[in-house]
This record gives sequence, structure tokens and C-alpha cells, in this order.
Amino acid sequence: MQTQAAVVRAKGGPFSVEDVVISEPADDQILVKMVAVGMCHTDLTIRDQNMETMLPMVLGHEGAGIVEKVGSHVTKVKPGDHVVMTFHTCGQCGNCLAGNHLSCENAFGLNFGGVTHTGDCTIHAGDERLGCSFFGQSSFAGYALTYERNTVPVDKSVPLELLGPLGCGVQTGAGSVLNAFDPPAGSDIVIFGAGAVGLSAVMGAVIANCTTIICVDIKQNRLDLALELGATHVINAADTNPVEEVMRLTGGKGASYMLETTGNAQVLEGAIYTIAMGGEGGIVGAPAMGSTVNIDVNFMLFNRRLRGIIEGDSNSDVFIPRLIELYKQGKFPFDKLIKFYTLDQINEAAADSENGSTLKPVLKFS
Repeated sequence: MQTQAAVVRAKGGPFSVEDVVISEPADDQILVKMVAVGMCHTDLTIRDQNMETMLPMVLGHEGAGIVEKVGSHVTKVKPGDHVVMTFHTCGQCGNCLAGNHLSCENAFGLNFGGVTHTGDCTIHAGDERLGCSFFGQSSFAGYALTYERNTVPVDKSVPLELLGPLGCGVQTGAGSVLNAFDPPAGSDIVIFGAGAVGLSAVMGAVIANCTTIICVDIKQNRLDLALELGATHVINAADTNPVEEVMRLTGGKGASYMLETTGNAQVLEGAIYTIAMGGEGGIVGAPAMGSTVNIDVNFMLFNRRLRGIIEGDSNSDVFIPRLIELYKQGKFPFDKLIKFYTLDQINEAAADSENGSTLKPVLKFS
């Protein structure tokens, strides 16, 4: 299958839109004609090799499209189905078999290895092998090969071009609150970062009936949108000490729940000290490999918890359709985060994401 794809060939990019050939689906694969794909911080992390992977590679892991063909072993979807693609897991390791697929022992290789689980390359530029199967999809391309475990059928009544970000960034933010934290109604929460993940967490906190929802960022336009989406308080960390202000807003106790979404280790180091006794902190922002923070052990000993959260602790087959239903009812307006670009504008989309002028770039295919 000939198509175009955005290829990263060297550390730091740029993305190069090139003619490529996508293999026909294997027995366990699904060929999806792409309608749109979100751009996520993780795509840029790999572009910049802050997490080292093979290059050249076709990235993209928030794909939405229409099933074109299925392999002989595929029963979950059929041609014509609308689908969202998400993170890939093996289904065969001890953790997957125990129902804990978010701790899949083979997840790193499956999502970042640059080949399929059988070691095959499915994307070529002429005779050149390109890194493929990024998050089990490599969806910065006109067509993508994916698998049953990371493909979610979705409601055809909702515009498909909106839905790709549910596969990672939006799912991560909302799911961290609704699935990982599962706060009781009336809880307080502080969210560091008002990007697409952080603002999805704000919307999740509203759905969870949290009554104090604090959002921290350094860009006032993002904080204004946080208020529009349901934050009760915002803190501009460019001119206010966020830790001191969170403590003031919570009567000196700190927040029962803290979510750090920026991927900035210095921000995380401060954010930890906003967690109340008996409270829980979650880390979803990914800094460069090897980043560390200093933590006062005695502060943590007072029954505080700090954990990493992958993909919002979500069962995507259940959670993504739930988010779509909430969107249809006007309770989860994630479309306010999105700005559309074409594939040829991918470098502009990346720049706008990095400078903060766009919250969630989505590339639409003609």
C-alpha cells in the first residue's frame, strides 16, 4: 500500500513527509485508513531522542481512522468500522494474564522498538527499512497497521477527526483522575500543567465532582481555559510560588490528590510538597531518561503516596467509549483543546505545540 508518512530521520527532526510503502496486514493485523492523528509530547520526545529509539522512524500514536482490511485472525473489527488506536500490550506476559496490562512486561519493546512483535518491518521507503509499529500503529501516515489489543471501535455518530487524542493524551489526563485516583465527591486536587493532559485531568476532576480543582501553569491563556473547563482556582507559577499558594488554598493541609503533567523534574520536585498527609500524587509527565528529583523521606513517611501512571490506568476498550459518551452529553468538551493541521504542516504543528500556542495539534488526512 503506497501512501505518505512523516519520517524522523535524525535527532531533533524535522519531520520529513515522504512516499512510503505499508505492508499488507499480517494475520493478526488491522489496516486502518487514517482520518486524523493527534500529536503528543511523546512523539516529540522520541523525535529529540530524549528517549532513545531507532531512527529513521514513523511516529504517531493517537490515530483515528476507518478499517480498510483485517488479517485472517482478526475478529474484533471489520472493514468500515471507525476506530481509535491506543497503546500496545502483549496479552501474554504474567502481568497481562493477571489483568494488569498497564504493567505489560513487553510494553517498551512493543511501543518503542521500531519493529513488530515478530521483528518485521512494515514500512519502507524504497528499499530502506523505516522504524514502524510505534505504539503498535505509527499513525503519522495515510495508512497504519495496528492490532486488536490497541484498536478500539468507536461510535460512528461522532466526528472521527476529533477522536485520536483519546488514544493517549486525553485518556491519560482524564483517566489519571477517574481511574487511578478515583477521588470521592468533594475531594480537592491540584494539577500541575495546563496542556492537553492537564486540562483533560481538569475535566476529569469536574466529572468526579471534586470541589476544589487547582490548576498550575505559566501561560495565562491556558489557565483561563482551565477556568472555563471547571477549575475552581488557577495559579500562574510565573509570578506566584505554586507550593505556597496551594497550601494557602487548602488551609495549610495540601491537596488530597496531586497530578504532575509537565514532564519537568523541577516542577515535580515542588509539586510533591503539595500532597496532603494521607494524600496521593501521580506522575504522568515524562522528562528525559535519567531525570531525578530530591525527596524528603520523612515528608513521604507521613502516609503520602507517589506513583507513576501509564495511560490514565485505563482499559481503553471501556474508557474511550465512556469519554465519547460524556462528550456527546456535553460533559467532556475535549474538542476545545484541538487545532487541526494537514500532514504537510506537521513541523508547524510541532512548533506550535512546543511554544504553547496550540494545546493539542491534530493532523487531518485528505
